[in-house]
Amino acid sequence: MDRLGEAAVDPAAWPVIMNDICRAVGASAAILLQSDVRTPDVPRTQSIDEGTRQYFKEDWHLRDPRAAGFPRMMSGEIVTDHDVLTPEQIRSDPMYNEVLYPFGFKWFAGVGFWAESAAWALTLQRTGREGQFEASDKRLLARLAPRLTETATLATAVGRVALASMSNVLNQVGQPAMVLNRQGMVLSTNAAADAGFDDEIRISNRRLVVRDKNAATKLEQLFDLMRSTSDSAALPAAPVVIRRTAKPPVVLRVLPIDGAARTVFLGARAMLTLSNLLPPPAPDPGLIAQAFDLTPAESRLAALLTSGLSIDAAAELLRISRETARNHLKSVFSKTGAHRQSELINLVSQLT
Repeated sequence: MDRLGEAAVDPAAWPVIMNDICRAVGASAAILLQSDVRTPDVPRTQSIDEGTRQYFKEDWHLRDPRAAGFPRMMSGEIVTDHDVLTPEQIRSDPMYNEVLYPFGFKWFAGVGFWAESAAWALTLQRTGREGQFEASDKRLLARLAPRLTETATLATAVGRVALASMSNVLNQVGQPAMVLNRQGMVLSTNAAADAGFDDEIRISNRRLVVRDKNAATKLEQLFDLMRSTSDSAALPAAPVVIRRTAKPPVVLRVLPIDGAARTVFLGARAMLTLSNLLPPPAPDPGLIAQAFDLTPAESRLAALLTSGLSIDAAAELLRISRETARNHLKSVFSKTGAHRQSELINLVSQLT
């Protein structure tokens, strides 16, 4: 129980701690399961890894007869096989015969706990030789429930802080970003992303929606990859180019979720960054003047040209004649070594 705090800050600690719990109560395997959202990448001991893969691959998680005991677990009761099934049902049930018995498991006990408002259970498996869970075992396991709730709630809070820190760092440099769960649902976005969404790239019903049909297809492939790839494995996803009708294209990249942010109770699977979603920041005329020894008038013109304005539009905004603007531009070319307006824009853009 004292070691459960380690799992709140390091999700990788769960299997080791669950092995210790198994030894303490005479069980062979343990796994964490959520009541309503079942995914294959839940923390578990190595002893039940192969069985868990079969359990999810063959959709037994959708028809597990022991799930009927979840309400009782969440009320504080330690639930075993005989609390939800008769001996005859246990002997004849397909899941017992096809998933548990082939791997040597026979008896089950579930400890319910909460991760904020989500219902979870620590489920333990014993072999036939280890025997059923008795009343004394239930009393021992009951002591775990409040500590598991504390750990899961803390892990969720710590994970949110870790994710927020990652998003905020990117936000500080103007990099739009969002966090997705395993199902491809958006868990959070930073302010830079919110500022750049429009009719062509937006969030709708917690889903990233894009108008570009080719990019939409690639995003669906990415979401399928997220659902089918182990949480412990990197997502081998290439950048996705999202084309827009009147704005520059956006490049979407996938970043891994690491550390405390990977807690199973939060469900974060990947962070997406969206380069070029926002227009580049306007260059600072004062910095341009300092870098290239330009006059204030020259630096203001260079800043406007770099922001995308034509020389005529820049002259109108500066309230100078087109001829004056062209003379300023010639002087800027001379001082910066640029020969064309495109060269000047590339040069000045490096200062932003």
